Amino acid sequence: MTDELVLLPDGPMIDADQLEPTLGWTLKPEGLCQDDVCVLVPDRSLVEVDGKIDTIAIAGLIDRPAALDSISKRVAIGAPRTLRTAALNDLQAPDFRLPDLDGTYHALSDHRSKKRLLVAFSSW
Repeated sequence: MTDELVLLPDGPMIDADQLEPTLGWTLKPEGLCQDDVCVLVPDRSLVEVDGKIDTIAIAGLIDRPAALDSISKRVAIGAPRTLRTAALNDLQAPDFRLPDLDGTYHALSDHRSKKRLLVAFSSW
């Protein structure tokens, strides 16, 4: 899941053991690590509170956008900057999955070889 949009339905705080399966990164004493890449975490208390990990703080450290819906407490963490930049340069939308109003997930790739119109809006 490390290169996809990640939706967290229960808010930004997750158990420490869920960080790697959720975002593909591990919090180690030397920093936030994925494979042979580590990002320094200058103040661990900014990302870890009572054994829980703040995914919005983590997203900022690994250069991924994050948004929190304060009413539903859902969090969306976007794709890494390198993928977003490549998509802009290639004029291609990255694949993503989002739920419809009934909760069924649909991916952009489900509609390959079809003309698509993507409409994004917000109530605020």
